[in-house]
Amino acid sequence: MFNFWTVVYLIVVGLIAGYLARLLVKGSDPMAWWQTMLLGIVGSFIGGFGGYLLFGWDEDEGFFQPSGLIFSILGAVVALLLWRLIRPRTSGPRHAAS
Repeated sequence: MFNFWTVVYLIVVGLIAGYLARLLVKGSDPMAWWQTMLLGIVGSFIGGFGGYLLFGWDEDEGFFQPSGLIFSILGAVVALLLWRLIRPRTSGPRHAAS
């Protein structure tokens, strides 16, 4: 299933999809470039799963498959929103009671 070109594809699409997802979803999500790439790669698999469920794409490969750029971006947006829900919240500066 995975060969050299598939990995190159995942890296390139992951960077593009992760970056665009971070642009589309407003808010502060400080990430390094490799975290943005990982967001896009996870989004590609979420998009592949969505395409498999909604449209029956590539049924012979199963539900665990990467997707194209559009569904990778949509999947990365979903992954980013899920990350915001589960990440530990940091509170602002605490003020002493007066």
